[in-house]
Amino acid sequence: MKSRTPLPRAAARDAFTLIEILVVIAIIAILAGLLLSTAGFVQEKAGNERAKVELAGLENALEAYKLDNGAYPDGDGSDNSTKDLLDALNRTPAKQSPPGKIYFEVPGKMLPSTGGSSSYNDKLTAAKYLQDPFGNPYHYQFPGKDDRSGTNFFDLWSQGKKNDPTATNKWIKSW
Repeated sequence: MKSRTPLPRAAARDAFTLIEILVVIAIIAILAGLLLSTAGFVQEKAGNERAKVELAGLENALEAYKLDNGAYPDGDGSDNSTKDLLDALNRTPAKQSPPGKIYFEVPGKMLPSTGGSSSYNDKLTAAKYLQDPFGNPYHYQFPGKDDRSGTNFFDLWSQGKKNDPTATNKWIKSW
């Protein structure tokens, strides 16, 4: 019987062990999980900042509207409350002064999708509300609530990513 000669030490160590491969896979999975959770946070923060900018634009348009018409447009704070606001700021009726003035040209991202490749004007005509960066409706109320901005001012807000009407500390708001 022939005796086996042991392999040289270098030849025996040319491959990775199963444990080494599993450790590398586990490290990669942990790093991927950290990256994905950070990306979600960054997207939410960017959405919140965009909502703040959009609210500031609406506030400026409301102030210009009040200068021309003497008062802010009415709004009840419901999900569809920005429909009346949209009509007042973008499709001013001819009876108001100055007739046909556009106070706020609505960015296309603030108009809800109509399910198809509609033009901007079709989306604007069909819009039932203005949407925030998370796809939820903005809310508008005039006169504002006493505990927010007072009865002489308006309230404008987004309920944020979660769209939770009770989590007022997470809202993006004008007051």
